[in-house]
Amino acid sequence: MHEISLVRNIFNTLNSEFAAADIARIRAIKIKTGVLANVEPILLQNAFDAVVATDSPEFKHTRLVVTKVPIKIFCHTCQQSSDVEQYTFVCQHCQQPCNNITQGDELLIEGIEMDD
Repeated sequence: MHEISLVRNIFNTLNSEFAAADIARIRAIKIKTGVLANVEPILLQNAFDAVVATDSPEFKHTRLVVTKVPIKIFCHTCQQSSDVEQYTFVCQHCQQPCNNITQGDELLIEGIEMDD
């Protein structure tokens, strides 16, 4: 399950950016993932819970918030943005094929919430 590795990488990133006292103040980790990132929010949550329980107790008071974002493309033909539906990469405005993805392949730590 690659979600375990993703959670460990998230924790490693936070541990490298924050002091231990600040890690203890983190109450939520906000993750933004695109449809094309192949990350299922429920599997990521399960991996988060497992890693906290076994390897990273410093995050036991932290919750994971996952936002899944749709795929968007930008058409160079008509200069319009479109949502991709059912993995059909066609501009909704001019009906031309388009593979210029502007959103939907990301996996980012979007933010964190901390106690005051």
